[in-house]
Amino acid sequence: MGPHALLIEALDADPADWATGLRDLAFEGITDVVPAAETVLVVCSGAAALSTVRQRLGSVRAVDPSDRAAGLPVVIPVRYDGEDLDVVADTVDISVEELIARHCAPEYVVAFCGFTPGFGYLRGLDPALHLPRRATPRTRVPAGSVAIAAEYSAVYPRPSPGGWHLLGVTDRVMFDPHRSRPALFQPGTRVRFVAT
Repeated sequence: MGPHALLIEALDADPADWATGLRDLAFEGITDVVPAAETVLVVCSGAAALSTVRQRLGSVRAVDPSDRAAGLPVVIPVRYDGEDLDVVADTVDISVEELIARHCAPEYVVAFCGFTPGFGYLRGLDPALHLPRRATPRTRVPAGSVAIAAEYSAVYPRPSPGGWHLLGVTDRVMFDPHRSRPALFQPGTRVRFVAT
């Protein structure tokens, strides 16, 4: 990935867990570690650092999510009134009340971030709710929309196009460039949805 970065593929662990293990080793010269759905990008300060990191990658061990789950999860209050709520319930053959209960039941973990600043792909969605993205994406999804697609749930941090199924909305601000940590979600963040 250029003269100062590596793309790690064919991992035998979850990319977010492996990336945490790499960060914990604190190798000198690593400037960024970016987990994705199936890969991890490792950015180094220069060619020498890249060479050293490449030689030491075999010592990286994925961190068990329970070992990094200190503290309380981020709670996202949700008003479940999304445009797709009834359609999703019908598609998976459950009531709207059961859909809401199943969406709120798990504790999610941010697997990786992408698409737009502050957009976290949350792992932990009930398998009964796994649905492909909408056949036709919307041209504009409102900020704060709580949605599902494939095996993930997410919260849209700003208005944008999107093809996920909209279940509801939250008032929590997902991304604010004026905060010390602009993105509310980082890889590894634990998340709970609560119906309001």
